[in-house]
Amino acid sequence: MQYTTLGHTGLRVSRLCLGTMNFGPRTSEEEADAIMDRALELGINFFDTANVYGGGKGGHQGWTEEIIGRWFQQGGGRREKTVLATKLYGEMHDPLMGPNDAAGVSAYKIYRSLDDSLRRLQTDHVELLQMHHIDEAINWNEVYGAFENVIAQGKTYYVGSSNFGARHLAYAKAEANNRHFLGLVAEQHKYSLLCRLPELEVLPAVRELGMGLIVWSPLAGGLLAENILHPDDDPNSRRSQAAKALSEAQRTQLEGYEALCQELGESQSTVALAWLLQNPAVTAPIIGPRTIDQLEAAVHALDVELTPDVLARLDQLFPGPGGQAPQAYAW
Repeated sequence: MQYTTLGHTGLRVSRLCLGTMNFGPRTSEEEADAIMDRALELGINFFDTANVYGGGKGGHQGWTEEIIGRWFQQGGGRREKTVLATKLYGEMHDPLMGPNDAAGVSAYKIYRSLDDSLRRLQTDHVELLQMHHIDEAINWNEVYGAFENVIAQGKTYYVGSSNFGARHLAYAKAEANNRHFLGLVAEQHKYSLLCRLPELEVLPAVRELGMGLIVWSPLAGGLLAENILHPDDDPNSRRSQAAKALSEAQRTQLEGYEALCQELGESQSTVALAWLLQNPAVTAPIIGPRTIDQLEAAVHALDVELTPDVLARLDQLFPGPGGQAPQAYAW
């Protein structure tokens, strides 16, 4: 396993982050336990979750955190070996919170959500607490005051963001400097070969502000995974539905990608992860395996180095915005 620091902090995390969103609704607790055990064996120490995970059909919000909490209680150093990140922002459908359960980030929401997450996770702290989305009505004095308190209480060590724009990261950094506070240490953002808009503003901002970049949806919701062009026989499966929704232009693009990967002797998902791992702005892509086989296949991406020629061919298949702003569109 390869390790790096989370932005300019001294916290060392694995170059792959284990995403747990599937735990509960799509992956049984038994299989989730096996995946987390195997992840530690492979050297993956960075796990990501959120308070809302586990919701949806047949589930309930908080289910994923509960699964992780029961896994921690099995002992064997599981908690001590894990750098754990969770998120807050969304509505938890908690009638006791009343109107304050609405999506957003307030001091009330931070204190209440973090305490609830710690209870479900059966731990007294998380290493990284992230705002799951930008709250456009955010009051940085309120938010940073709450973050400073929970850090002082030892309930979290670092704070971060997710789905922030570059301007929001800059505002946050300026406000943190005014308070002589470390501020946000990492941004979790959507980024992949099929979603390169963050190269305009977010990636340059993360680099210049000294933040880590944690990537969600590195396989573009499965479009960059193997077999998307050859779905299973179940017409109602997610893969079949995604394949059916492809436009002709998308299908042609993905056929070219499949051919390139076959030429390289690697799977599509491996190449997509390797492309991210070679970007110096990226701390760790989040992988969301539903099985141990998928987990071990993802780890192989660390061993794949893409040559400049291959990177150029990927740029032809998946054109980015042309670089960072403003040079991408202005003189």
